[in-house]
Amino acid sequence: MKSDVEIAQAAEMHPIGEIAAKLAIADDELELYGKYKAKVTLDAWQRVKDKANGKLILCTAINPTPAGEGKTTTSVGLADALSRRGRKTAAALREPSMGPCFGMKGGAAGGGYAQVVPMEDINLHFTGDFHAITTAHNLLAALIDNHIQQGNALDLDVRRITWKRVLDLNDRALRHVVVGMGGRAHGVPRETGFDITVASEMMAILCLSRDLMDMKEHLGRIVIGYTRDGRAVRAEEIGATGALTLLFKDAVKPNLVQTLEGTPVFIHGGPFANIAHGCNSVIATKFALKFADYVVTEAGFGADLGAEKFLDIKCRFANLSPDAVVIVATVRALKMHGGLSKKELDKVDMAALKKGMENLVKHIENVKKFGLPAVVAVNAFPSDTQEELAFVREACEALGAKAALSEVWAKGGEGGLELAEKVEEALAEKADFRCLYDEKDAIPQKIDTIAREIYGADGVDFTKEAEKQLAELEALGFDKLPICMAKTQYSLSDDAALLGRPEGFRITVRELRLSAGAGFIVALTGSILTMPGLPKQPAAMAMDITEDGKITGLF
Repeated sequence: MKSDVEIAQAAEMHPIGEIAAKLAIADDELELYGKYKAKVTLDAWQRVKDKANGKLILCTAINPTPAGEGKTTTSVGLADALSRRGRKTAAALREPSMGPCFGMKGGAAGGGYAQVVPMEDINLHFTGDFHAITTAHNLLAALIDNHIQQGNALDLDVRRITWKRVLDLNDRALRHVVVGMGGRAHGVPRETGFDITVASEMMAILCLSRDLMDMKEHLGRIVIGYTRDGRAVRAEEIGATGALTLLFKDAVKPNLVQTLEGTPVFIHGGPFANIAHGCNSVIATKFALKFADYVVTEAGFGADLGAEKFLDIKCRFANLSPDAVVIVATVRALKMHGGLSKKELDKVDMAALKKGMENLVKHIENVKKFGLPAVVAVNAFPSDTQEELAFVREACEALGAKAALSEVWAKGGEGGLELAEKVEEALAEKADFRCLYDEKDAIPQKIDTIAREIYGADGVDFTKEAEKQLAELEALGFDKLPICMAKTQYSLSDDAALLGRPEGFRITVRELRLSAGAGFIVALTGSILTMPGLPKQPAAMAMDITEDGKITGLF
């Protein structure tokens, strides 16, 4: 079979105006970025804001493994399958980060015959949204250092500047840096570092804002550091808010593209789910819900991360109420959770499958805690046997979750028709959505609730540094905010090596970071990092472009 990029390059795309017309988006509500990409103007919202919402379907997954799960592929294929069933459908997805594209993962626009196109553009610079975030974030950092250099009127403590710089690449050498070296003319020396752009608080703000003026308000609330007497200093005090906002005047508008089968897709924003809240923008999701009758969206990594944050952060802030949840799993990944190595996954091992199935069972249980019906999409591989597939299906149905075989990677929307039928059956059930915790609870109580209820932990421990940060957040009145857990995606625990459904573990919170502008507190657990590194053989080393502009090696 052709590679993903070869399939995408062979696709016959429709002009983006034709895709917009499927959702009754007018030509004058589009800002074109070539033939096949466009931004939808915020004026379009005024026309549709009073329409009833369509059905919202969240696509999530088991904890990811090197065996692969295919969550984005399933999301795209499900949207195409619903379109084939005659439903007015749109997908709402995240923009890929170039860090993983050039690192280990490769492209992130679906796979096989369930892709979003133009795939190369989406995976690279797209419409410049990530560049806007990177530039705005670093402008604020430059203004902070300049304020200190020019007399430090706010009496900022240079040891307690919390605002770092960002770059949308994996670069471990930038995790800890010293700036301002070289003498008085070059700034005040201080320690700082870089995060990846998708971990930027401004990424979260873009994804949680209602419009540009709401975004301006949130940008002004960002806490950039503390004074020498311990007062929190916000971005608006630096005088940065207006300049930061104007950099987002285009980035705030959602992007419209298409699947290989011509289903409309809104792609906008892209925070990681292991170190950020892992969901596409509220603006894009709300647009999709007004323009389509069925909306398929996704949240990053496993349901313990992306789905929990989608439901406890995004839905809370945006007043969204999902109608059903799809959990993607593969027989191969479940066997890996059951103890098999990647080299052994082609063999039938029912004991390993049964043990690994506990990971999926936990995610089904978690979805039900939010009062939502669950559908399991078993993403098919050629090595799967009927015995294995039947076991997974029966185990899911015993828990009250519908299950369907998904073959969208090989067959596109046609391979997702059974899944689409099961999803529509789930949509007919009455959802009773509720958040997991009260945001007004104490910080330790909220973290403990997530750890016990979602991860299955026995409790939570705070390092001494985290305890100091906790006391400060409480003293400054920042404790009544939702929690954004930063945790390894590979395990329900904070130890990446504990696969399946571990028991008898505790979660260690080593750091609490305030995201006052976005409106949540980030709890960093275990050894999670906010600036990834490159692997020994980065994906970038296999990429190339020919004289006629043809890209190779991009997944």
